[in-house]
Amino acid sequence: MTKSLRLAVLTAAACLLLAADALPQAPPLGVTQSTANSQQIALLHWYDANLTTSFPVGSVPFDATFDGANIWVSNGGDGTVTKLRANDGANLGTFNVGLIPNGMAFDGANVWVTNFDSNNVMKLRASDGANLGTFSVGSGPTAAAFDGANIWVSNANGNNVSELRASDGVVLRTVSVGRGPVDIVCSGGSVWVVNRFSNSVTKIRVSDGKKLGHFTVGSAPLYAVFDGANIWVSNDSSNNVTKLRASDGTVLGTFSVGMAPSGLAFDGANIWVANFNSNSVTKLRASDGTTLGTFPVGTNPQGVTFDGANIWVVNNNGSSVSKL
Repeated sequence: MTKSLRLAVLTAAACLLLAADALPQAPPLGVTQSTANSQQIALLHWYDANLTTSFPVGSVPFDATFDGANIWVSNGGDGTVTKLRANDGANLGTFNVGLIPNGMAFDGANVWVTNFDSNNVMKLRASDGANLGTFSVGSGPTAAAFDGANIWVSNANGNNVSELRASDGVVLRTVSVGRGPVDIVCSGGSVWVVNRFSNSVTKIRVSDGKKLGHFTVGSAPLYAVFDGANIWVSNDSSNNVTKLRASDGTVLGTFSVGMAPSGLAFDGANIWVANFNSNSVTKLRASDGTTLGTFPVGTNPQGVTFDGANIWVVNNNGSSVSKL
């Protein structure tokens, strides 16, 4: 290529770049702006090429959890859980559990499923979905959390939580909490229980089950998530989320989201909130609660989980999950 031709090509390329810069830019989608997410580069996820897609699951899905490679979805309407491969959404199996399966937790090798109407939890081997045991807990179990050694289960109708040894399902203790405990999340040495009918959360030390405090949040709290330093709680009837400092329960802020906020997920930099009655998810910057965007999903989004690169949203009345 001659020097003059090369200059002409470079000049044309520069003009194209200037023209592109002048065009309006699309709003950020998905997790493309999470600077704490190292998988974005490997997955070409630093630009807005990955749009929302959806995958069918069972009837009336409630919640989702990630096992390091796959997404597990509880289907409350048909007593099953669905296993989806996270990288492409392929259905790897549907497994029978109890009546109205709800919350789930992954212990590093197994998925624990709470069965609301069976008053038990089921332990499934994550590799193949084999049932490794069914263990009785309290009345109306709704959610589960893993503390590194044991499984904690919130019993919504019993106003208490059960602690089970993960290795064999033996119940180690039962701790009373507020009214209608519907979710539970671990923050290192403590678990936090969301008390829907007490408008509060209870903090329990995992080593001995001692209650470390009850903290007021919004109206009809439903879900919680831990961001490494703080606890975020969705307030279903307040249309907002509350941020509490995990060390002492101090309320650090209340932030408006969509209608009837439900499930929450943390992507390493941001909090994602499912808005059940708005058919959307709201993205909040975890550092200060600033709203970074609201994105449409399916009908009545409820559970939310993060797989290290994408946000998965369970559409309760859509029999599907959305992947952002």
